[in-house]
Amino acid sequence: MASLNDVHISMPKESQVPEKEYFDYSQRAQWLRAAVLGATDGLVSVASLMMGVGAVKNDVAVMILTGFAGLVAGACSMAIGEFVSVYSQLDIEVAQMKRDKRMSDNEKNDEESENEHLPNPFQAAFASALAFALGAIVPLLAAAFIGDHKVRLIVVIAAVTFALLVFGGVGAVLGKTPALKSCVRLLIGGWIAMAITFGLTKLIGSSGL
Repeated sequence: MASLNDVHISMPKESQVPEKEYFDYSQRAQWLRAAVLGATDGLVSVASLMMGVGAVKNDVAVMILTGFAGLVAGACSMAIGEFVSVYSQLDIEVAQMKRDKRMSDNEKNDEESENEHLPNPFQAAFASALAFALGAIVPLLAAAFIGDHKVRLIVVIAAVTFALLVFGGVGAVLGKTPALKSCVRLLIGGWIAMAITFGLTKLIGSSGL
């Protein structure tokens, strides 16, 4: 007969509790930085260029052609610049890894794990060019279907403002950072850049240079 003082308490096994998989969000920074920078640059630079031209000429065709030329040139420039920059960073990090390995004399280092954290220049260049093109399409589409010149400029500004907020929010979600801070920072920076570019373009166009 079992003793009445024997009390059996069943404890849950640790294996029954699901553990959340750990994900290193810093790895996304390699292409997320290039994507956010490219999208913001394409959005702001093409919109500023179009509004600057629109301040001098009312022809919508000139605005669209100018914006499209800025899209192609900017996307190529961003891709090349990002590729060269990230490739230089890659060379520096690889050389540093080799120096560290020689100093430690440890031949059992996990090279695959180390290579996962290295920047990818092709990925960064593609993300930057694609993001620039996507950002530049916003003001082009906003201006293409508006007939009145003043209304067209207002619609472009509104579309760019909304796109800046969207880009800031998407970047914050992917990078797991505060969304409000990211959106406000991107919005203020975009407005300042547009104001400077628009003012200089209008000044040069009005002076006849």
